[in-house]
Amino acid sequence: MKKIVSKISLLAASALVIVGCEAVDPSEVVNPNLSEAALIGQPNSADAWGRGLERQMALVSQETHNIAEIASDNYVNTQTFFNQFLDGLTVDYQDADLNAQHFDIARLREMANYGLTEVLPADPNGDAENESTFQFYLGVAHLYSAMYYRALPAEPAGPVLSRDQHLNAAIAAFTASNNAQANVGALIGIARCQYIKGDATAAIAAADAAIAADTDGDFVSYIVFDGQNGPFNEIQDALYDRGSFDDLQPLPSLDFLDPKFSFVSANEDSKIPLFKIEEAHLIKAEAQQSNGADPAAILTLTDVLNLVASRPTKAVNDNVEDRTQRNPGSRPDSVDITVDGRPGLVLYRGGGTVDVPIISGTSYTPADLAGLTGDALLEMIYRIRQEVFIAEGIRCMDMGITFVMSENELLINENVNAADVEADVPPFYSGIDVDAITYDPVARTCTIDNDVTAIIVANKASDYVCPFH
Repeated sequence: MKKIVSKISLLAASALVIVGCEAVDPSEVVNPNLSEAALIGQPNSADAWGRGLERQMALVSQETHNIAEIASDNYVNTQTFFNQFLDGLTVDYQDADLNAQHFDIARLREMANYGLTEVLPADPNGDAENESTFQFYLGVAHLYSAMYYRALPAEPAGPVLSRDQHLNAAIAAFTASNNAQANVGALIGIARCQYIKGDATAAIAAADAAIAADTDGDFVSYIVFDGQNGPFNEIQDALYDRGSFDDLQPLPSLDFLDPKFSFVSANEDSKIPLFKIEEAHLIKAEAQQSNGADPAAILTLTDVLNLVASRPTKAVNDNVEDRTQRNPGSRPDSVDITVDGRPGLVLYRGGGTVDVPIISGTSYTPADLAGLTGDALLEMIYRIRQEVFIAEGIRCMDMGITFVMSENELLINENVNAADVEADVPPFYSGIDVDAITYDPVARTCTIDNDVTAIIVANKASDYVCPFH
């Protein structure tokens, strides 16, 4: 469900100027300012189309980040305002949220292609920056198709492409984006694609290229939101804006990282990292570990932990977040509580502001890496990944959770068959509540009932998780 929007977003109108409509008959309205001729061939039309792509990326986020986080063990959904099925890993092709996500990813792809084939060639002021932008978002569209789906069409009512086909298309687009204009985000995108493909050698090469290109060592590219007219940061709505509704409650071991996105101003919502340089380091570390180079992986992890320690925090007034789920004492809410024997993971929110990382945060330090080898080191990598990427839609991918094509696609696309809309949830989650906890308010202890990271590593040889193994 979404916030109600009563005004046209300034970004929505960035590509076309709405002036007035000339009524021809009751069934046909003609607006000359909304025709292709009003855009194609106009000076700076490629800049305007690029802003439209940024807006569409925000719409993709609206349909992606909540459902991906709900499907993961990062958050449990305690109310009815957001998706009620994915918390229990019920993936259904008739789920309206999956249909909306599928549609907006496809629209992002088609808008990027239209920019490349129609808008940019006709813009007398079109340049390499425009080309890089269009290719970048084309790459993101194919990447998201592969991250969240086993297979999807790549054109309206077109043939169904496999995950690898989408990844190859994403790599080609990200490469073209970086060739047109240096783009660290595109290089990280390539590294993620190679990661999902399971190509450790290519992933290390792409990660190293991104790290080398990031001269300041702290790169982040963002999804941005208007905050007043929309699109809004929908996961900020779930984590913070709805306040005492407590919609999405974090896994207690992640409490200190929540809410990553909170109030900025009346005109602006929090930005969501789309790509950040931490990912290149973490991909490289996992590739090194999979190749048996544990000492090298530890050095890489040390680099990323030092980077994360330098990231900013924000003082957030979260005193309406009572962690009770309408059931006082049901969830840990105080700094004296240990989670799986570890202190310092739970914050007390009733006493004023709390400091929360807004780009990346972690509870681990380089000292925690000492002596780790093999699966213990692999577990550490995934624990760090979970903390660094919380609320960014990555943990769902790490768990091997994918969605299915929507009912709409099945009905309108003759290339889609019944097998394409069957869920494929990893069998090792069968019968497991990935959000379950045991909390003893008297003993001041909390236990995570099912250690999903340990489950991931125990099943590293499966096709669902740990792509380098």
